[in-house]
Amino acid sequence: MISLDAYRNQWFGNIKADLLSGLVVALALIPEAIAFSIIAGVDPKVGLYASFSIAVITAIAGGRPGMISAATAATAVLMVTLVKDHGLQYLLAATVLAGLLQIGMGLAKLSFVMRYVSKSVMTGFVNALAILIFMAQLPELDPTKVTWLTYALVAAGLAIIYLFPYVTKVVPSPLVTILVLTALTLTFGWDVRIVGDMGALPDTLPVFLIPQIPLTFETLQIIFPYALAVAVVGLLESLMTQNLIDDLTDTKSSRNQECIGQGLANTATGFIGGMAGCAMIGQSMINVKSGGRGRLSAFSAGVVLLIMVVGLGKWVSQIPMPALVAIMIMVSVGTFSWSSIKNLRTHPKSSSIVMVATVVAVVYTHNLAIGVLLGVLLSGIFFAGKISQLFRVTTTISTDGRVRTYRVEGQLFYASVEDFMNAFDFKEALERVIIDVTYAHIWDISSVQALDMAVLKFRRDGAEVEIVGMNAASETIVDKLAVHDKPEAMDKLMAH
Repeated sequence: MISLDAYRNQWFGNIKADLLSGLVVALALIPEAIAFSIIAGVDPKVGLYASFSIAVITAIAGGRPGMISAATAATAVLMVTLVKDHGLQYLLAATVLAGLLQIGMGLAKLSFVMRYVSKSVMTGFVNALAILIFMAQLPELDPTKVTWLTYALVAAGLAIIYLFPYVTKVVPSPLVTILVLTALTLTFGWDVRIVGDMGALPDTLPVFLIPQIPLTFETLQIIFPYALAVAVVGLLESLMTQNLIDDLTDTKSSRNQECIGQGLANTATGFIGGMAGCAMIGQSMINVKSGGRGRLSAFSAGVVLLIMVVGLGKWVSQIPMPALVAIMIMVSVGTFSWSSIKNLRTHPKSSSIVMVATVVAVVYTHNLAIGVLLGVLLSGIFFAGKISQLFRVTTTISTDGRVRTYRVEGQLFYASVEDFMNAFDFKEALERVIIDVTYAHIWDISSVQALDMAVLKFRRDGAEVEIVGMNAASETIVDKLAVHDKPEAMDKLMAH
């Protein structure tokens, strides 16, 4: 558990920068929350209320200070069919259930699965999200829908973003971009798309409500698959974003606490009319690059978002979309790991394949879980292949030709079983066979069955077999699973 002093410092150790970055993030959250609501097939206020609630609650209860969580595309796309077939109330119920599942996962400390996500998968995840963030801006740059003025304003916004820090870093350059471009479009009356064109903003505060659904087992059958998918995908994206922010800020944070915080946020959000969400890499990157480091940045982003859309909606709706497009392009450029392209030549081919496969899968499916699972699967296959290559069996025979010793070295598991069996000459006439596993480790049932088969084949031809040098861990699994010393051993082995 974090100490009270450390928790207090996470709130008030970086007040000015956190408040300013929170303001920038709040502005960037508005069009995204509206867009994700449209994706899910619900009113814009559902995504906006969710972004407010999730940002505030994860700021209080989450495990990663400075990370921004809100309504996201990753969770929105999972809800499309549910909303289409059953309506908004079922989405709210699924959001509550997803939050409860995430709390359970956090309490069960299931975040340890992140240990199995390799660096190559992480790099692929980051690169894919950078590409998706950029692709999400393309509709706002469609030449059939916008004029040359849009491109000019985006270019001007990028110039401000990258050049203003040379003047001063007191005020975040993305905030300056929004203020300057908004002032120009209002002053000169330029005809460009604005935030208000994406949908009507809510004009009232969210209120507590219980989803109006029948409390039956049939309802649970309907919402549970969606809730589970949202819970898993949401935590996966949140934990991977958390890893990224940890690396960027050179700090450590609690994964299990983040799972619980995300769960509390989604549970509460479902009761105020909001959709499920998770950590957002784009907005988290904006926050970090704007100086946000503490919990106050996410909290202020959520509060300012609600104030702006409810109290200042008239002005917020006038923000030109080119300003927000410029900010998101900056985020996508900054998020992409450009060194990974150069590293394709120098890194092992297996690592490069994992990274590229993760990128392609995520971009093609727009589903983070599929890309990451593919990357983890490929990483496991390549790892097993590498370990199996370190396996070998050498042999020596006594001077009288009656006793042969097989010395096994390396990791004996499913991928090395074939090499293990091929190393034995079962046709050789011997009185005694010694299988020395001093420098080997037996890992799984496949390797135990291979050892059984080797022993029984030698015994079938009249040789006495002795296994020597087995370490304690290997001995435990062999004693539990092996059958070569049991009655009718060959029949039992063949029955497996």
